[in-house]
Amino acid sequence: MELSPQQMSALERLVVAGFRPIAIPPYESALCMRKGECAVVLAPVTNGGLMVLAPASYLVEGKFGVKLRRGHGEVFVWKKAEIPATPERLRELDEFRRELMEILEIPPTQ
Repeated sequence: MELSPQQMSALERLVVAGFRPIAIPPYESALCMRKGECAVVLAPVTNGGLMVLAPASYLVEGKFGVKLRRGHGEVFVWKKAEIPATPERLRELDEFRRELMEILEIPPTQ
């Protein structure tokens, strides 16, 4: 993947903030970034920036987890593996999203 100077600058800001590139199936050819136990899939856009291709998620066994309601609570699930969506994990995911949007200069959704 070839990146413009603006996209490289955004990627450098992410790395300085502690985000790291990773390969996550089936997104090996995309730009996946991880920080802590959270990850996101990014893609270049024609105006030179980066956009979120797949929403930020908590990782379950190194794969993108999906948050679901189970019983009286929520869990992050990938295939048959699941972990509780604890307040700490939800806070980590919210912080990850907030920091990502600030660095990429994407306005928050309401």
